[in-house]
Amino acid sequence: MCVGMFMAILDIQIVATSLPAIRDALNISPDRMSWIQTAYLIAEVIAIPLTGLLSRALSGRRLFLGALTLFTLASIGCAFSPDFATLIVFRILQGLAGGCLIPLVFSAVFLMFPVRQQGLATTIAGVLAVLAPTLGPTVGGYITQTYSWPWLFLVNVLPGIASVAIAAVLLPRAAGDLRLLRRMDWIGLAALALGLALLEISLKEAPERGWTSLLILGLLATVIVSLAGFVVRSLRRDLPIADLGLFRDRNFAIACALSFIFGMGLFGSVYLMPVFLGLVRGHGPLDIGLVMLVTGVAQLLAAPVAVQLEQRVDARILTAGGFLCFAAGLGWSFFQTAATDFDGMFWPQVVRGCAIMFCLLPPTRIALGLLAESKVPDGSALFNLMRNLGGAIGVALIDTVIWQRVEMHSKDIGTRLVELDPDAAAFADISVHEIPSVAFVPPESIVEMIRPQVEKAGLTLAINDAWAMVAALTAIGVLLIPFVRRTDRAP
Repeated sequence: MCVGMFMAILDIQIVATSLPAIRDALNISPDRMSWIQTAYLIAEVIAIPLTGLLSRALSGRRLFLGALTLFTLASIGCAFSPDFATLIVFRILQGLAGGCLIPLVFSAVFLMFPVRQQGLATTIAGVLAVLAPTLGPTVGGYITQTYSWPWLFLVNVLPGIASVAIAAVLLPRAAGDLRLLRRMDWIGLAALALGLALLEISLKEAPERGWTSLLILGLLATVIVSLAGFVVRSLRRDLPIADLGLFRDRNFAIACALSFIFGMGLFGSVYLMPVFLGLVRGHGPLDIGLVMLVTGVAQLLAAPVAVQLEQRVDARILTAGGFLCFAAGLGWSFFQTAATDFDGMFWPQVVRGCAIMFCLLPPTRIALGLLAESKVPDGSALFNLMRNLGGAIGVALIDTVIWQRVEMHSKDIGTRLVELDPDAAAFADISVHEIPSVAFVPPESIVEMIRPQVEKAGLTLAINDAWAMVAALTAIGVLLIPFVRRTDRAP
């Protein structure tokens, strides 16, 4: 099951690094290229909250086998897509299947394992869930530079077939209740799908068009109305699409908030590093992936420690420590310069990588550990949905900060360089002796001569601002911990 979840999460990142290659191969216009990712993400966030109801109707075993089979077949379809429209159709199918695989794994931890083994099982699932975004750039870069773009999708085929075969034999059989599908709230489903789809689209377009543009305001208004309608219907029906009544449980609600905040930090950091390494340092996909591999190695080394501590230490203490360290690792990257590379990014990644498991493992226990078995599938779906939504909103805020502040920083750096400010020159990685004197060259000509260094320095400062914002948002998670009730385990 973990292999299926890993493939679903990994697929987003390995494709992201290779969008230009796919664009050239299928002759896709640049303004439509991002829809290769957006189509997958929209389908995924729609599928995640449906997983609880579908697992009760079909049984977890049947849903997992069906979703993984669909994901594998859709991957083959993507690889052999002859045009943009066909690729988008198969990406939507991939997203729908992948969205089911993620919460199913975390549900299985609490439904298939005794309490004494749940810490280890959660850690294995958690490591793979957060390792996939980190490994994605490395895998995607290697495939792109070594093979052709269809292999980005074909790499899913053999693991998918093997996982389906093994799961069909090992997963316990359980009876579903197909009558639940006939009683499904189709109006509520439509409201949920519309709201989440338009939310993803508005988050994608807002940084470029502006949050106050008429299009974005109209989309966000529709999102609010649609999701409000979904909430009202869900709270009034005996068989809702998702059991929103779970949020009445204080621990579950706080754990979902922590999952949302963690998603902003996790996906924000995975997004910011390639932006910096690609646009400022000029690295290719494979080199970017090799730099980011440090986070993944740190996660793996910290995982056994997390397992042992999770079994012995109060989840609230571990969660607070995890969010503090993760926020510190994010804030450390605020001090990057235009010359920062592997060495300068090493220790911030180590701190973040070691903290990640403590931001995921104890909150998962807080969210799902005390729920009745019948509530776990819905709880897992909502808990994982919050992490994905946090990531989507975090990336949109990051884009907004970067592209609103880069021009301001560039102008300031340019002015300071013309004035031969040694600090500005050091930050831009340029010697003051390379800058002509204003006595001989007009200031605007000087700025034009050193424009590449000015733009890189301005972009670096804007990226640093984004790091600071994500760090501050992540630190907010610590303030929620005192409100969590203690979660003592049964033996």
